[in-house]
Amino acid sequence: MPAIDALRTSLEQSRAMQDHLLAAVGKDFDSAGALCLKALQDGHKLLLFGNGGSAADAQHLAAELVGRFSLRRRALPALALTVNTSTLTAVANDFGFEEVFARQVEALGQPGDVAIALSTSGDSPNILAGLQAARGRGLVCIGLTGEGGGQLKTLVDVLLAVPSRHVPRVQEAHILLGHALCAALETALFGGAPAATAESGFTPAR
Repeated sequence: MPAIDALRTSLEQSRAMQDHLLAAVGKDFDSAGALCLKALQDGHKLLLFGNGGSAADAQHLAAELVGRFSLRRRALPALALTVNTSTLTAVANDFGFEEVFARQVEALGQPGDVAIALSTSGDSPNILAGLQAARGRGLVCIGLTGEGGGQLKTLVDVLLAVPSRHVPRVQEAHILLGHALCAALETALFGGAPAATAESGFTPAR
């Protein structure tokens, strides 16, 4: 298949998914945003985790919050539980890979924090264990999944289930939702233009 055909197919599939995304998750996305906003306003933090491409998305979104999305403002407390290779390998070696996120949630999570779990299937054992640990410690739990939500849907306060079972499209939607969340949080906490309308990389904070 010529590369341009692959690009055309991907764009068509992505547009079709996005056409249904707002209807599928809009109300729940508003709830997720409100929960994250309250946590940050109350001095709590966001813990993000996932496997593979979802691990990269967790790191990406944590970086947007700690650094900036579109506004010059103070750093926001967000941690990706996918970046400490010593911890990940120690826990995997000593306790099993299923525990790599649960142990970190146990160590770092506090009541009022928000756990954001990304899993295209919603059935990854280490994601489910991480959420179980989060619930046990009194964290708010938000899940980003594909269509159906898998077992994850029973462990979260808010589920954002992308209306697709095609992994690349689900991951594209997850980063879109994550960017929208960053934009909403920046605007709510610091004012200024939402990222969608900002014309430059830096919008002065008020």
